[in-house]
Amino acid sequence: MVKLDNKGKKRFDQGKKSGRSSNGRPSNNRPQVDRPREDDAFAEEGTTDKLEGRNAVTEALAAGRDFNKIWILKPDGDKPLDHGLIRILDEANKRGIIVTRATRQVLDKMSSTHNHQGVIASVAPHSYADLDEIIAKCREEGRPALLVALDEIKDAYNLGSILRISDCCGVDGVIIPERRSVGLDSMVAKASAGAIEYVPVARVTNLAQTLTRLKEKENFWVCGTDMNADYEYHDADYSGNLVIIIGSEGDGMREGVRKCCDFTVSIPMTGHVNSLNAAVAAGVVLFEAQAKRHKDQ
Repeated sequence: MVKLDNKGKKRFDQGKKSGRSSNGRPSNNRPQVDRPREDDAFAEEGTTDKLEGRNAVTEALAAGRDFNKIWILKPDGDKPLDHGLIRILDEANKRGIIVTRATRQVLDKMSSTHNHQGVIASVAPHSYADLDEIIAKCREEGRPALLVALDEIKDAYNLGSILRISDCCGVDGVIIPERRSVGLDSMVAKASAGAIEYVPVARVTNLAQTLTRLKEKENFWVCGTDMNADYEYHDADYSGNLVIIIGSEGDGMREGVRKCCDFTVSIPMTGHVNSLNAAVAAGVVLFEAQAKRHKDQ
């Protein structure tokens, strides 16, 4: 429709009544419909954590973690659920946790690890432990504490693996710095195979200052891992209150952290590759420390 403006010139109506745009084509201003998505529980960052994989979800259930919702694979056709998922479903039903059946395509889209094994859970954010409480618990039980300090470990798989190793070796707690270090996320939980639920992790502002305080006020020995070390790992004394430091991938311990060490240990190697990744190095040293501490008891 043509109208005259206040200067007598022709102009076209914007087509509000006809549902057409100014160029005569149908308008694209259709009403937007909000459709719920299967992964809406993870839309608000920081309000919830994601667990993926059967071990991670099973151990979180066993540890009494607070769950918001669980997504379990809906089998194709008439196929039944396998026993591992049935156990998770039964435990979730006992606790009154909301369970949604989802297709593999939906779970694949939600997954961060790309290895969800047919189950993903939305849980309350994982809380960090208080370092003083970890030490106090050991003191109350009348035994020396064994701690692991990680100097800027950035790889989620390494942190998760170190938590798994720490659980196997009876480590009382793991210390990580707040900055330039991976935190407790879904990939760490998956790599830890559930150990994240049992090993306390304390987050500190300054790792070097924390180590100094442990030495001066809590009577800890600090052992660093380094290629140019004071001892080979099997010759060291791991008794008493002890912190074992694992350096970052590639760079090792920072200089400020190295200065806090009372002694350092190395892992002798005879092959062509002269280094191990952080998790493997941690496993070698921690199992040796655990064996010697157990023998001394």
